[in-house]
Amino acid sequence: QVQLVESGGGLVQAGGSLRLSCAASGRTFSRYAMGWFRQASGKEREFVAAISWNKEGTFYANSVKGRFTISRDNAKNTVYLQMNSLKPEDTAVYCCAASSEYLVMSTAAYNYWGQGTQVTVSS
Repeated sequence: QVQLVESGGGLVQAGGSLRLSCAASGRTFSRYAMGWFRQASGKEREFVAAISWNKEGTFYANSVKGRFTISRDNAKNTVYLQMNSLKPEDTAVYCCAASSEYLVMSTAAYNYWGQGTQVTVSS
């Protein structure tokens, strides 16, 4: 079992930055690939970024490529999402998730989910 708790969301102006954190419980965190997803009001959940268990693989949605960076610290059981050059269309609830597969973007491949943290970008 892995429990995930996100933090770091908030209100920011367009062009600003935020860093989200996702703290995981359990000693098996380092065995899981981690992903970030987001869901805007009235829209379906969408993939944002993922990182493999060994940090060697990362993958990003085209909409955030070059602006967001996913990273992880296995010693701290934490995964991060650095978000720069934020746009109003980035406004959403951001959730982290854990997958036993190597590096995936499909929600169906993720076994554990956090509750999410709200990110609001004003224009």
